[in-house]
Amino acid sequence: MLYDLIRPLLFRLDAERAHETAISGAQFVAHHPWLAELIRDNLSNPARNEKTVAGLKFPNPIGLAAGMDKNAVAPLAWWAFGFGFMELGTVTPLPQPGKPRPRMFRYPDRRAIVNRMGFNNAGAQAVARHLAWQRQIGLRPPCPIGLSVGKNGLTPAENAADDYRIATQALAPFADYIAINVSSPNTAGLRRLQAGDEIRRILQATRRATGTKPVFVKIAPELEEPEVRELLEVCLSEGASGIIATNTLATANMQGLPEGGLSGYPLRDRALDLVGLVRNVAGDQIALIGCGGIDDADSAQRMFDAGADLVQLYTGLVYRGPFLPARISRELALRDRR
Repeated sequence: MLYDLIRPLLFRLDAERAHETAISGAQFVAHHPWLAELIRDNLSNPARNEKTVAGLKFPNPIGLAAGMDKNAVAPLAWWAFGFGFMELGTVTPLPQPGKPRPRMFRYPDRRAIVNRMGFNNAGAQAVARHLAWQRQIGLRPPCPIGLSVGKNGLTPAENAADDYRIATQALAPFADYIAINVSSPNTAGLRRLQAGDEIRRILQATRRATGTKPVFVKIAPELEEPEVRELLEVCLSEGASGIIATNTLATANMQGLPEGGLSGYPLRDRALDLVGLVRNVAGDQIALIGCGGIDDADSAQRMFDAGADLVQLYTGLVYRGPFLPARISRELALRDRR
């Protein structure tokens, strides 16, 4: 109800300015543990529905997708709002500003967002220092944190594995798992890294840098079955722990939309199909996080029914408010008890 009052004010701002305002509010919560606990215990009240996936214990299976908190400034706030885990980033070895504004666009009638941010972030060393500070003063939430890593836009494809290794070396001490982002449509040539020897080299470099911590690979919704099979074969042979399906849908050939990546409701069916395909091909050999168009308990349940172990959301927060993950967790727990 509170968000219903605030949302019209946020929607008067352009999409990125509203995003920055939301991040500032979340950062304020994250810097005051007493406030985070108050919100978690008295406002969000998520159900405790523990799951163990890839050797990690999750208090509930609803996670924050990468892209919301690129610089890892507010993890305690996401826990306060009811998430069972969060994926922060994407973080590149060197800081970069991303693409020129405007680069984020809302489509309320479609419950969708298009973004072409281009991995704007403060860089791996700065994010690592911030995470170290959070740990030192007790601002780390009591749930798993994933860190998404990517390559810098100016790094040539032949050096991509080095970028993933460098970013992972800086961030792995503060991550419960690492997510390899090779599927954003907003970095030129990035999606070609999902294939064959390219993803093999990246996985090998990243796994050496993580030690025993799980590594997930985030894939594009446009992948066809032969490409998924090839990628899964490499992931399994190189010891990847899981797949995240999916990233945003490229809008390059979509009439009436700016170039970028489409997220939210229009992505739902494709994400479901890809989750089902990954589960069918890999069986129980790999963990699976479903992401795309989740904005209520029904859409989350469909993703679990398709084979996901965990789910992530981001765009749903924009249209449904910050307590969406807690609401979904409660509704799913209620169904399980029936």
